[in-house]
Amino acid sequence: MSALTIAAQDSATMLWREIKHSIRLLRLLIVSAILVPVVMLLLFDYILGGTLGHGLGDVARGAPYVDYLVPGILVMTVAGGCGPTAINVSMDMTGGFVDRIRTMAVTRGALLAGHVGVSVLRMLVATAAVTGVALLLGFRPKASIADWFAVVGIVAAFSFALAWLSAAIGLVTKSVAGANGSTLPLSFLLPFLSSTFVPADSMPAGVRWFAANQPFTAVVDSLRALLTGAPVGDSAYLALAWCAAIALAGYLWSQAAFRPRSPMTRRIWSKGDPGS
Repeated sequence: MSALTIAAQDSATMLWREIKHSIRLLRLLIVSAILVPVVMLLLFDYILGGTLGHGLGDVARGAPYVDYLVPGILVMTVAGGCGPTAINVSMDMTGGFVDRIRTMAVTRGALLAGHVGVSVLRMLVATAAVTGVALLLGFRPKASIADWFAVVGIVAAFSFALAWLSAAIGLVTKSVAGANGSTLPLSFLLPFLSSTFVPADSMPAGVRWFAANQPFTAVVDSLRALLTGAPVGDSAYLALAWCAAIALAGYLWSQAAFRPRSPMTRRIWSKGDPGS
């Protein structure tokens, strides 16, 4: 049996393990991944939308604010998955499961691949559910079938990138609470400092440059253009470039953090790892 086949089998085993964990924690995942974005959607559309959307050109021309808002809420839904991913990885790290894996004949990286794969699946399901609620609230996308495929692709790519970054955070933090707290900038701060709720050029000068040039804005703008039928331009390519950069940084960071620090453990792991 080839090393690639073994690696695929080990990754599939870890993927199934995380799927079962997600099923056991289904209520928590529904609250964190679906209900929170829906509440944000209701809050900003029904309560704050009149004021926030008043100065937007599309809204002034009769387009509902919800059409502007939903793409950003979808990105917030993806970002909300950072916490559960980091927490699950941290629990494996602090609970001793990672140490046991290191001494077994398990392909290096299979455990993290399982976490990342399930995180992407969770976020795709969550964004689909939030999109369904948005349609009930009046969201009317103008995307073609090709545009919808592009939307799914960008959402999956961004989920994949943030999943690797969250896995790295879960590996380096020393507690579950620390893992959850360390993902808050990804879950809340960066989405608010983006074009999720208002255009970046409407923000104060000190914040405008950062908001216009950070990855969340690129992803939100690309999804908004695809869903509303506006010209996409280079925003989709910029969003994918950010996704690739974040995924690579998260992968390299997680691999470095996952490597055993003890020379004895490194020797045991090297002997037991079929991919070494």
